[in-house]
Amino acid sequence: MEINELLIWARGPAFHWALAIFVFGMLLRLFEILSLGRKPDLSAARDSGVSGGLRTLFTRSLPRPAIFSREPLRILNGYIMHIGLFVVIFLYRPHIELFGGAWSGLPTGVVDAITAVTILSMFVALLMRFYSPVLRHISTSGDYLAWLITLLPLLTGYLAYNHLLLEYTQMLTYHILSVELLLVLAPFTKLTHLFSFVLSRWYQGYLAGRRGVES
Repeated sequence: MEINELLIWARGPAFHWALAIFVFGMLLRLFEILSLGRKPDLSAARDSGVSGGLRTLFTRSLPRPAIFSREPLRILNGYIMHIGLFVVIFLYRPHIELFGGAWSGLPTGVVDAITAVTILSMFVALLMRFYSPVLRHISTSGDYLAWLITLLPLLTGYLAYNHLLLEYTQMLTYHILSVELLLVLAPFTKLTHLFSFVLSRWYQGYLAGRRGVES
């Protein structure tokens, strides 16, 4: 298959199948989580579980001072990486057009610079995982797979935009295919935390709020 034909296939049938697998897989994983249920809480409610859930969604997104003082680089790098991913995915104009969005994006030069910083932050995260005895011990092959399939779309997109390494059409094709690989594998890796973290934080905050304690 020639590169132009592969690009047409990647933009058409392959993307539609990958998106369908992603949506179905994520819905299935969320259904599995919700179907676990929970034991009934027979104690009298002391406060609003709803406000506790909302509060925890916010507070758990901020670094705790005690943890930040011990590992400032890891915490800051995590924020840089996740904010960078958000900007690249949702504030790059070609991506906004793909989503059919109406919001305005950032200048392409700014997004390109943020992409480079995000790629660097991902390698910093990998090095910290290698050199930290605790992180290295708890890391599994799934962690490294999630890291790789997240990096590939960033790296190929950066190379395509800057016309590096390969001819533009070829690198663009690999970029689209890497995005589709991410979509297909995300529901079956630890990248399910894209959505499950909301349920987890909400549930913990809801229970804590209902019992009148902080989460």
